[in-house]
Amino acid sequence: MTEHPTSHDRRQAAASATASGAAMPEDAHGAVPDPRTGLGQGPGPAATSEPDPDHRPRPAGHEAEPHRPGPPAAPADAQRPAPPVAAQPSGVGTSGADASALAARGGERLRYVGAATRRIARGIDLDEIVLGLCRATVPTFADAILVYLRDPLPVGDERPVDPVMLRLRRTDRIPEEADTETRLPLLPSGPDLSPALGGGPAADLCEVRAGGPLAEVLRGVRPVFGDSVAARAALPELLGEGRTVATGNRAILAPLRGRRRVTGAAVFIRRPERPPFERDDLLVAAQLATHTALGVDKAVLYGREVYIADELQRTMLPDSLPQPTGVRLASRYLPAAESARVGGDWYDAIPLPGNRVALVVGDVMGHSMTSAAIMGQLRTTAQTLAGLDLPPQEVLHHLDEQAQRLGTDRMATCMYAVYDPVAHRIVIANAGHPPPLLLHRGGRAEVLRVPPGAPIGVGGVDFEAVELDAPAGATLMLYTDGLVESRIRDVWTGINQLRERLTETARLTGPNPPPLEALCDEVLDMLGPGDRDDDVALLAARFEGIAPSDVAYWFLDPKAQTAGQARRLARRALTRWDLEELTDPVELLVSEVVTNAVRYAERPITLRLLRTDVLRCEVGDDVPQLPRLRQARPSDEGGRGLYLVNRLARRWGATRLSTGKVVWFELAMPPKAAAHPG
Repeated sequence: MTEHPTSHDRRQAAASATASGAAMPEDAHGAVPDPRTGLGQGPGPAATSEPDPDHRPRPAGHEAEPHRPGPPAAPADAQRPAPPVAAQPSGVGTSGADASALAARGGERLRYVGAATRRIARGIDLDEIVLGLCRATVPTFADAILVYLRDPLPVGDERPVDPVMLRLRRTDRIPEEADTETRLPLLPSGPDLSPALGGGPAADLCEVRAGGPLAEVLRGVRPVFGDSVAARAALPELLGEGRTVATGNRAILAPLRGRRRVTGAAVFIRRPERPPFERDDLLVAAQLATHTALGVDKAVLYGREVYIADELQRTMLPDSLPQPTGVRLASRYLPAAESARVGGDWYDAIPLPGNRVALVVGDVMGHSMTSAAIMGQLRTTAQTLAGLDLPPQEVLHHLDEQAQRLGTDRMATCMYAVYDPVAHRIVIANAGHPPPLLLHRGGRAEVLRVPPGAPIGVGGVDFEAVELDAPAGATLMLYTDGLVESRIRDVWTGINQLRERLTETARLTGPNPPPLEALCDEVLDMLGPGDRDDDVALLAARFEGIAPSDVAYWFLDPKAQTAGQARRLARRALTRWDLEELTDPVELLVSEVVTNAVRYAERPITLRLLRTDVLRCEVGDDVPQLPRLRQARPSDEGGRGLYLVNRLARRWGATRLSTGKVVWFELAMPPKAAAHPG
């Protein structure tokens, strides 16, 4: 839409542009002036008439503007030396009509520059800036344009690389006929000029030789005519050997200089049947080049900021999800719109002792790199708290304290759930987050009744956890509000739409649950073009569970005979599962771990064997100190138990719990049983 400034604004713009080369807005009718004949399409016959080359313009104080009232705008020619003119007879001055024509031409040129520079300035990224220059130039100012930019473009105070390379970023022209060409043919040289653009395409890449003619033109900053001595030597270096443009001031070579350095060059070309460029057109080209270069600087800095923000956001999210036994996981993350790409949404899946898994989804309020940094701190805190195996409500309580330490205005919502595949139960605590949805195996989707709680960072509130059934084949959907809330719908409308979408998707697969990855894609498809006000994080968990027949669990008193009892119990379980091949290593490792637990425990210890894709053994006690692997000396009587575990087990580890610790190890299944789960 064309802007309509007031007359006062036009007068100010004209005065300032006349003095310093600044741009003037469009005219009151919203038309972009057309300087193809020098000045454009101004009102009245004076706007289209050509000036007398033998007459100089009058001083600004003696010129009149007959088309609108108010103080007239002085033309740009009145503020700079006029080109050489023929001698005038004594007593003969410039006529009033010629002076009016010159004033109109100057005003049209200023209005064109104002409209063109505003169009260039509207761009945000590099392509929009360059496209704005091309669209503002062709066909109003030139019939064709070539835009070269440095490759790579330096950012800020970054030291540019040597040698300086210019790459053809974009070309534009008036097509002679409908075609799909993207390259710009150049005007052929010679006296017999074709009215159509022809010849070979411009070079895509050129190296600016130090001390060469192109380097001298770029160093001079000011645009030059293609017929000038400097341009005749520089253009072949820029466009490629053997490639020239038409003579007769129908080309302008303009360096693009930003705030700190030259970032490229632009070549403006006119057809031979069109009037050649005038001296004042050099000033127009300078304005276009300057605003384009400043826009390029802005776009490069903006692109670097977006890149840093995206990298920050990406590194804060998990590269991949774990695949613990008894549950399958899938996730999605979508950034917000281009104007606010950085957000504070995150998701996580953290393995816990006993094949349990913590599922976390959170949303830091705001859209900035600060929000992303706070999100990273809260996610790290949640991982640390999960490693302590705290209850979900305790995890949210500590996250609330951490958010208050980060600042008084650091607010976030969070959903924290712990799934136990052995018990087929899930414990959920909520801190102001949208409620989760559970898609049952039969296709029914329900919104889980979870206490909403207050957002993290409020302080002084208690969080409540609920324990719910997690049947095998069901799917839990955790998400952020960007999925269900937008400018065109509220939260609960979006939640109902999500529930309906889950039900419809499950109906397509019948009694079998839909594939998890496809289900996530279907959920994201509910987002329309206007629904991307916020970033979206989605975490889906398909509960598979572990059958009771694949679990063996015992409580053992901490006695000297407990190690032998643990060996016998483990042997019986292996015999029942037809895993006699693992009897020897399992008995040895169970004996070592149980002996270490009995030595320090005061309460009964636990022994659990889990048969999944691996054989997992867990020994728990009430001592919080974690064992450390060390190399025993020859004179030591002990200290070799964990060394044996480290050598014989596929994996092993120790996890501190709120009630003590768990030491676990895993052994690979024999080949004949490797395909069994259950």
